[in-house]
Amino acid sequence: MSADPQVPLRADARRNRDQIIAAARTIFAEFGPEVPMEEIARAAGVGVGTLYRRFPDREALIRAVAVDNFSRVLDDAREAAEQEPTAWCALVRLLHQSVELHLSVQLAMLSKKAHEILKEDPAIATLREELLVELEAMVRGAQNEGTLRPDVAEGDVAMLFALLLRQLESRSPEVARMSTERSIAIMIDGLQARPGTPLPGRPLGRHDIN
Repeated sequence: MSADPQVPLRADARRNRDQIIAAARTIFAEFGPEVPMEEIARAAGVGVGTLYRRFPDREALIRAVAVDNFSRVLDDAREAAEQEPTAWCALVRLLHQSVELHLSVQLAMLSKKAHEILKEDPAIATLREELLVELEAMVRGAQNEGTLRPDVAEGDVAMLFALLLRQLESRSPEVARMSTERSIAIMIDGLQARPGTPLPGRPLGRHDIN
């Protein structure tokens, strides 16, 4: 992530690093990880030299943002599982936290450049697997409650979300936000346990989307 992640950062260096990651996270979520580094530095309120001292290249910054973001989503998933009264409520809450999920999906599944950078990264692989395990627990819990249709698995939910976001990439930010919220609501409605159209094939698990 930084040029030498083992060396403790001074308070000002840590602050600069956090500002850069926060700015990159916001920009990547809206425009993807190909945004010029100069624009990220400007949004973070630091010089380009400061950015490159903390992150020597785009790959290092993408990895740092991915680790930060997956960690946030994983924390959100665990909090939802602990705080919500049912697994279904936890799943719905997680899906509606779409800003963080949007970036996680885009970095891990939609952007070819990011995918190439992150696919062999052990830290990302661990966080991604832990997130899918949490999602699997929510899905199975909701199915045991009788609130989630029985013919889906966590891979189906992840792929539905990825496909939804892929369709919205070319939209304006305002339309994309509104469309995302509406599409997630429709998606959640389709996931509820009720008589519906039988699904072809078999449920997709987390190993199917690796």
